[in-house]
Amino acid sequence: MATQGASEATALDLLRFTDGLVVHQALFAAANLGVADMLKEGARSAANLAASLHVNADALYRTLRFLAGQGVFHETAARTFVNSPLSEWLRSDVAGSIRSILIYRGGPNYYGPFAELLYSIRTGAPVREKTGGANVFEHLQQNPRDACIFDDAMTDLSMIWGASVAGAYDFDRWGSLMDIGGGSGLLLATILKAHPGLRGVLVDRPDVLERARQREFWSSDMAGRVGFEPVDFFQSIPSGCRAYLMKNVIHDWDDERAGRILMNCRRAISDDGVLLVVEYCLGDDNRPTMGKTIDMLMLTLTGGRERTPAEHGALLASAGFRKERSIPVTDEVTILEARPVTERATDWETRAYPASGCVFGFR
Repeated sequence: MATQGASEATALDLLRFTDGLVVHQALFAAANLGVADMLKEGARSAANLAASLHVNADALYRTLRFLAGQGVFHETAARTFVNSPLSEWLRSDVAGSIRSILIYRGGPNYYGPFAELLYSIRTGAPVREKTGGANVFEHLQQNPRDACIFDDAMTDLSMIWGASVAGAYDFDRWGSLMDIGGGSGLLLATILKAHPGLRGVLVDRPDVLERARQREFWSSDMAGRVGFEPVDFFQSIPSGCRAYLMKNVIHDWDDERAGRILMNCRRAISDDGVLLVVEYCLGDDNRPTMGKTIDMLMLTLTGGRERTPAEHGALLASAGFRKERSIPVTDEVTILEARPVTERATDWETRAYPASGCVFGFR
């Protein structure tokens, strides 16, 4: 019997949450097929779309009808569809498109592990420890096609937050900025464009940097202002910049491995430098937040976690940093500014962490 306090909610309200499973994968299918791109010139019938895509016409119609019921696409005549304001964001030629994110999130490396979420809840370990597979980043290194899908998805995410991050902080004051685990480099490029007095260095795995150099957003005026340096950030991080940035990198790892990355940052950063850690906000009430959702992804996929401000402060302190302030970027994202502790004979210098050959961040 339902409790008295639940009188304003119905069982169907709870059941409807499970519709998200179907919405998620239908969006993945539409993104993967490129339906929104095919509708950019106007209405087309499901049969016409299906013929071009070499898929079943009735099945495609039923999928588009379902998505239209969610506000994604509009059915304007019998079995005929146009883009809606929502489906415009699925077009690959629209600034701020999230098509690549949906393609990545609907694939087996992201979506599949959630069938084993109970394992992660019972053990606190990522699902790969049950299945015996490679971790997310090792898999990407071994599978170039999946790595490209991942890169594109993370670039789309950086497109969403990049301008806000660039505008929220005075990067120019430091003169130089190293983006650690910066992926395709879109965030660094966005910051450099907004702060013309700044020079930057993009740091990531060699294969990631090879793809990053080919991105079209590196404008000619940045040629003398940006460098690329391959690293394994569990082993070391290059010195030479005043400011160091990590966006959605620390949350990929448990405290031990995150501590190793931060310790290597401390070794690289001069006493008068700064570390900037961009992460999601968890929120301290019952409202849904992106941070709480991403925390579940980290639990299941990587073994990492989102952290509260106090947890970030403790982790930074263990690696020789003092958290100075939190700078809001949006309601969902914050920049943590940390300064090196100048007393060199501290515990962090002698801490030992297991080595790993992975560099990447869920951006």
